[in-house]
Amino acid sequence: MTQKNTLKELGPIEANIVGRLTYEKKTIVTSKDLENLFNLSPEDRWQVVFRLKKKNRLTPIKPGVYVFSPLEAGPTGRGMNPFLIPPVFFPRGNYYIGYSSMFNYYGFTEQLFQTLYILNTSISKEKIICRVPCRFVKISESRMYGLGAVKIEGQDIFVSSKEKTMIDLLYFNKPVGGIQPAAEIFSGIVKRKKCDIKKLVEYAVKFPNVTVRKWAGVLLENAGIAGALLKPLAGSVENTAISSLGKSRKGRLNKKWKAIINDSQK
Repeated sequence: MTQKNTLKELGPIEANIVGRLTYEKKTIVTSKDLENLFNLSPEDRWQVVFRLKKKNRLTPIKPGVYVFSPLEAGPTGRGMNPFLIPPVFFPRGNYYIGYSSMFNYYGFTEQLFQTLYILNTSISKEKIICRVPCRFVKISESRMYGLGAVKIEGQDIFVSSKEKTMIDLLYFNKPVGGIQPAAEIFSGIVKRKKCDIKKLVEYAVKFPNVTVRKWAGVLLENAGIAGALLKPLAGSVENTAISSLGKSRKGRLNKKWKAIINDSQK
């Protein structure tokens, strides 16, 4: 189907809306946008939205918010950069894109992961939005740190920084095959001096999971990071119970990190 034929399928009001939104280079459109730009009553807006959804010009993200597809996107419409999804749900900015969504972004692995992980302080759910599997993970305020922003279509999108992503990798390691592959990725980045060690230690100290802090300490020490830099991290585990960093409690005891380490973790 050509663009000309698609245009013929639009009524006068629809054609005006599609033309204006195309000219404005809109990607995300709200019900309020439609009312303000085109002076539509709620009843007219409902009918126009219904028709444009059927013709794949508008794709719902959530009630009252849509992805707009211009005519050149073709009859099936277009997708959107998935990083634009979280701000629609969290206008206060209480979110970040993280976990496996950032592993490939920072070059931790060449594997591409389909699910968009949106860590936030308010909701947990799974939903397919604009053909993108999204997993909303509710976390405590204590884990909302070490963030950065990337610019997408003129908008700042919050993501985990490289160093925070490295700490999250030790915690959320299943996508890369478990803790051992995650530990190898972590150690490789440190040894190649591809991260900010001070930030990495700072973010490890703040992480609420004590086992992750111990893993980070052992791996950083094994990578040759000076003891003075690791002192805050060692202090954060000093008064904790002995933990096993493997599937069994067999191995040598590292008194500094209060951890049982087997040969594969040296």
